[in-house]
Amino acid sequence: MLILHNNRCSKSREALQLLEESNCEIEIRDYLKNPLSKDEIKTLLSQLGLKAKDLVRVKEKEYIELFKDKEPTNAQLITAMAKYPILIERPIVIKDGKAEIGRPISKVVELIES
Repeated sequence: MLILHNNRCSKSREALQLLEESNCEIEIRDYLKNPLSKDEIKTLLSQLGLKAKDLVRVKEKEYIELFKDKEPTNAQLITAMAKYPILIERPIVIKDGKAEIGRPISKVVELIES
């Protein structure tokens, strides 16, 4: 399992702890230090079954600065998330080509059990 992790986020730490306690084989990617490319974000959106607007954190200052009073396109949001990875919702856990945002944490439990 791969977790897109931000150690400063309590929900991300909670998801990582759950994976560790479940004895899952885990790959940890600190996506702030090792950002996702545009293509990786597109793949992730497909795995999540979401549009870009559903993955972006709209309260982050970078989002507000870029898109205040605007309706950004999917392509604009993907570009922004690649440039400013803090905009990506977290945590995200990926298993066998399927991904879940760990909010609520029960989504990660369901992915582990699948």
